[in-house]
Amino acid sequence: MQTLGIDLGSSSIKIAIFDSSKQRTLARAFFPKNELSIEVPSPNWAEQQPDVWWNSLKGALHDIKYQIILKNIQAIGISYQMHGLVAIDKNLTPVRPAIIWCDSRAVKIGEKAFDALRDQYYMSHHLNAPGNFTASKLAWVKENEPEIYARIWKFMLPGDYLALKLSDKATTTEAGLSEAALWNFKNKMISTQLMDHYEFSETLIPEIVPSVGVQCHVSKWAAEELGLTPDIPITYRAGDQPNNALSLNVLEPGELATTAGTSAVIYGVTDKPLYDAKSRINTFLHVNNTLKNSRNGVLLCVNGSGILYSWLKKMLNVTTELISYNDLNNISKQAPPGSLNLKFFPFGNGAERILGNLNLKAQISQLDFNVHDRSHLIRSAKEGIVFSMRHGLDLIHEIGIPTKMIKAGNNNLFQSPLFRTIFVNTMQMPLALYNTDGAEGAARAALAGHTSQSLENTFKNMKPIATIYPEQKLSEIYQEHYALWCKELTVLLANN
Repeated sequence: MQTLGIDLGSSSIKIAIFDSSKQRTLARAFFPKNELSIEVPSPNWAEQQPDVWWNSLKGALHDIKYQIILKNIQAIGISYQMHGLVAIDKNLTPVRPAIIWCDSRAVKIGEKAFDALRDQYYMSHHLNAPGNFTASKLAWVKENEPEIYARIWKFMLPGDYLALKLSDKATTTEAGLSEAALWNFKNKMISTQLMDHYEFSETLIPEIVPSVGVQCHVSKWAAEELGLTPDIPITYRAGDQPNNALSLNVLEPGELATTAGTSAVIYGVTDKPLYDAKSRINTFLHVNNTLKNSRNGVLLCVNGSGILYSWLKKMLNVTTELISYNDLNNISKQAPPGSLNLKFFPFGNGAERILGNLNLKAQISQLDFNVHDRSHLIRSAKEGIVFSMRHGLDLIHEIGIPTKMIKAGNNNLFQSPLFRTIFVNTMQMPLALYNTDGAEGAARAALAGHTSQSLENTFKNMKPIATIYPEQKLSEIYQEHYALWCKELTVLLANN
């Protein structure tokens, strides 16, 4: 049986075709070859056109149609960028561009809602502040674009929109509502408290379908557009970070997953209703959550990760000497651990939850023109990303999640041996590296959703391609530099 996994990111659409009988991915593709553009109509805003995602999916499928027979695909799984807002009218057409995850316009609205609702009951039931999540973004549209809001028939997350385009059916999931900050974990229902505060009608919420299982079917029109077989089911849908955890077989309490794409994330699984009182880290329903077996994902996110590395590459490519990502890695090896005290604070991609939704902006500290060169700058950027992740991991420890080992896919920044070395010695735990990605994970999960096979069995045969362990001396060095970085971060936060 062959399944299609789709990973809807903010930089590209990635796809993978997985064959269950061969237990391997037959083909992969991504589109566009250059990154998707993010529109910034105002400072701290970030938007994308939803139909660009659809056209990118068509482009990716076109690129592999000569490698495999698309008509053999029997089920589809979708992973998507979290916390975005897509609003459609009764004709299933977006009424405005999508407001995506790194858009900060709704921070104040979320803070105002939390001030009004903040009490022990709210946090113990919702596990998150309203924050800058999808619900607050919709409230921003209601407050600032009333004519557009009046046209909205349903609102949804980016993955819900892709499922809509595939099926002509508006659906969402309980896990999706939890990442929109619209889920009451204790009562296991839509958050009427936040819905009432924002004065949303429940009719705006699409039909709720399971995260794993038959959700809807590919329409005749979409099948013709994409070269697929009509009526094949969409059997899996999850946000990119729960999906990344699933892709790494992180399903049980105490297990950890990480990724460092545009943003950097550490994601831990728990069977308890854990939350951070300041909502600096967030709790969502995990993909294998059921009524009988509670599984929540606790997520820390650093917005400025791969986007910082991409920015550095652009800034350094100002001459005829074109610098690749591999060149960046090689250049950064020339600098010593700690980058001769040069410090990078990678907070230049919108409000950061781990900083209490403060939009600190990126900062470089201790720069000495007589000492530092580009190798120190590049290495300090990597160290700053990892130190930010460690700062979030400390918060995960605070709420009571144990950590022994962490898993990552061999992609994005984790392809860099130096980044991995900095990571394990800063985190002080081993890193298991797997040859997988979000698109393959979604394809594997689609198999579980289409058959009686469990998610655990679908992923049980995965083996790490490498395990990297901390080195005592290097770990001691990085604990010192991390402590100095934290000390300067405290000063920066006090001055903002």
